[in-house]
Amino acid sequence: MTNKVNLINTDEYIDRMLKNDAELSKGVKEEGLRMEYAFSIMKLRESLGLTQEQFAEKINKPQSTVARIENGNANPTVKTLYEIGNAVGKTLKISFE
Repeated sequence: MTNKVNLINTDEYIDRMLKNDAELSKGVKEEGLRMEYAFSIMKLRESLGLTQEQFAEKINKPQSTVARIENGNANPTVKTLYEIGNAVGKTLKISFE
């Protein structure tokens, strides 16, 4: 006898979990923001052709701070993001969607 397993679409499952758990939904949104910061900072650094060490020196932050931001383990303030952009001649743009 074969056991039947009900398979559901992963996206549907995740959507259902997020709709039913406000705390989980909030955590996912916060993690998404950290990853956006991480990707944006990494993309900026790479567009300048700099290593983390070189970038850190240019923005006057420790390399460990750059690494934490890039791997999503930091939640940089708007002030920090502004300082990073200013140090490399870029403008920080914030928008509400």
